[in-house]
Amino acid sequence: MSIRLVIADDQALVRGALAALLGLEPDIEVVAELGDGTGVAAAVVEHSADVAMLDVEMPGLDGISAAAAVRRAAPSCSVLMVTTFGRPGYLKRAMLAGASGFVVKDTPARQLAEAVRKVHQGLRVVDPALAAESLTAGDSPLTDREAEVLKAASDGGTVANIAKAAMLSEGTVRNYLSAAMAKTGGRTRAEAVRIAQDNGWLL
Repeated sequence: MSIRLVIADDQALVRGALAALLGLEPDIEVVAELGDGTGVAAAVVEHSADVAMLDVEMPGLDGISAAAAVRRAAPSCSVLMVTTFGRPGYLKRAMLAGASGFVVKDTPARQLAEAVRKVHQGLRVVDPALAAESLTAGDSPLTDREAEVLKAASDGGTVANIAKAAMLSEGTVRNYLSAAMAKTGGRTRAEAVRIAQDNGWLL
């Protein structure tokens, strides 16, 4: 019996390529393709999917949040994260959200198909280089609020704009930004954002 696979990736070209390559496998059937994470859980339920292959960075609902939604809606469906960004922080958060596998997009098609089969069997599959890196990287030092404010700052928002969007005072926003800079070791707000993004602490 075929493994029923749902693929979600916001890049149409990548999504189409993954579907075409994996659809060539005799034991894998691609039952749905989505451009963001919002409808993933519903698609998994509708198509009785066995595995959901999700990109990490997607509009609407990111892949890690979508993974958690899939696990709640269809506990029997395994989740495999596939990403361009092999960041240790993403790996840890994906596993906490219930993902069974985490591989990078330039993984050869044969290995991707094998990863789908393994997570379907209940096994864990993690890119070895990323696994090693995540062991040495440590957890995010940022609180949820600090990460939220730093992410808002990554869009170039002023303190006033961030304060308004987050419903905080400007003084509180400055305090969160200062704390985030101290914890990341960034000398400027932009540097703190870059360090946090490189480690996968922001999404």
